[in-house]
Amino acid sequence: MIFAEEVPQFDGGRAFGFLKAQCDFGPRVPGTSGHRKGLRHIVQTVTPLADTVIQQSFSHSDVYSGKLFILTNVLARFRPTEKNRIWIAAHWDSRPWADQDKNPKNRSKPVLGANDGASGVAVLMELAHHLANQRPKIGVDLVFLDGEDMGKAGDLEHFFNGSRYLARNIPSPVPEYCILVDMIGDKDLQLPVEGKSAEQAPELVDQLWTEAEILGLQEFRRDIDYFVDDDHVVLYQEGGIPSVDIIDFRYGTGKVNYWHTVEDTP
Repeated sequence: MIFAEEVPQFDGGRAFGFLKAQCDFGPRVPGTSGHRKGLRHIVQTVTPLADTVIQQSFSHSDVYSGKLFILTNVLARFRPTEKNRIWIAAHWDSRPWADQDKNPKNRSKPVLGANDGASGVAVLMELAHHLANQRPKIGVDLVFLDGEDMGKAGDLEHFFNGSRYLARNIPSPVPEYCILVDMIGDKDLQLPVEGKSAEQAPELVDQLWTEAEILGLQEFRRDIDYFVDDDHVVLYQEGGIPSVDIIDFRYGTGKVNYWHTVEDTP
């Protein structure tokens, strides 16, 4: 458990406000004003709350456009010297192209990323308020990862740029494990076990889903519904950090999927 006392009540309304604030900046695509505003918003939100904030800025050469981008991970650290610590992570950038949109005219447009990007950040921002108000009994880093969604379909080498950089530049103390939250803003939220999480961190999966059952969170299901390449795989394979992805990858109505489309809106 993170909190020494009673677990605080998560404020869903406030978290949704954090989501909408990000979307008001427009798509947080690297190299755009929305991206710069998104970074500033994250830093301004967590700096008064965390014990210390690390910004990891690095250059990334985009193979598709030939442009050089500056990407930035943000780590909001609570009890930064405590060796017994964990990460809770989300990516904050949004996708440059709506390449899965049914309308071909939309496929070159950027994705607003209300669910795929802003929802995970909103959860971390809400957690930052609770961690500031009720000091955790272990060290906690809230990790905002940049450059997750810059790859084209089937080209995994150019996704997950922030987590790759972080895996090579882990600030001390190293966390025991990481919980990644991604695409958790669906109105009909369903959270089955993600298959690669079960393979690389089975004990952590069992611990998290057992806790969800105790809390009566029916959105969490024990079945494995899909295997997703995401930041958690990079953090485990390249950084040695056991990592679990809490993700609802079936985003939409069943007949319509909003993932990587212009319909990924609040």
